[in-house]
Amino acid sequence: MNRLPARHWAASFATLLAALLAGCATPPPTTSGGVPIDTSRSAKAQDSRVLFLILHYTVADLPISLKVLSEHEVSAHYVVSDEAPPRIFRLVDESRRAWHSGASAWKGHRMLNASSIGIEIVHPGFKPGPDGERIYQPFSEAQMQALIPLLQDIVQRHRIRPDRILGHGEVSPAYKEDPGPTFPWRRLAELGITPPWPDASRVAAQRERFEALLPDAAWFQRALAQHGYPVEPTGAMDEQTQRVLMNFQMRYRPENHDGLPDAETAALLHVLTHPLTPP
Repeated sequence: MNRLPARHWAASFATLLAALLAGCATPPPTTSGGVPIDTSRSAKAQDSRVLFLILHYTVADLPISLKVLSEHEVSAHYVVSDEAPPRIFRLVDESRRAWHSGASAWKGHRMLNASSIGIEIVHPGFKPGPDGERIYQPFSEAQMQALIPLLQDIVQRHRIRPDRILGHGEVSPAYKEDPGPTFPWRRLAELGITPPWPDASRVAAQRERFEALLPDAAWFQRALAQHGYPVEPTGAMDEQTQRVLMNFQMRYRPENHDGLPDAETAALLHVLTHPLTPP
């Protein structure tokens, strides 16, 4: 029996090992279309395209909500159902733009579909009362138990600032008001998801001041714009300003959201636009 010299065995083994390694090697990365790319470097100057998180209610039941949001010209990234227990549907991948906020703006940012994640909550909104008034319905505890972890997860992954978690009525006050006055914004603030709630003692002190002299319409418009709302500085307490005031009140003073200027609303606005400097 002929034996190969040791150096031939070593060469053969090396050739075999190289072939095996070549077969097991991870193929080079490509774009989704198959174009080879080099990912060995990553830029420091980058962040998520998602800057805002916008909350809505559907004003429809679950079947209608899903049909409208998946088959019509509107959509959302997530839908929180009103079932027991609620399900969370993802209709649009977070990497893609959902058509949920329309003609929207906040602190100079406009058309927020491109920079936001939208969450729709299956909810009736309001029901008409005996005198035709709107009776806004509460959100179920089960829905909130489903929604809060979803919010925390999205915020953590995209590093969304607390002041950029908003309602549709805040970014589109001219024609929207959801998620309405029964949405528990204060609960989100206490959990640290949204900014701290206005300090009650500061609000009380400023309210006394504004009861003595209520600011004019121009003051309210400047304060609302400083807070972030899209409002035109007309100098008059016109319909658009009252719509913005109504949405502000729905979030920070939901028990009275008549859209009219008063000392308490002015005090809340002042405290929110003049935060205390940390010691």
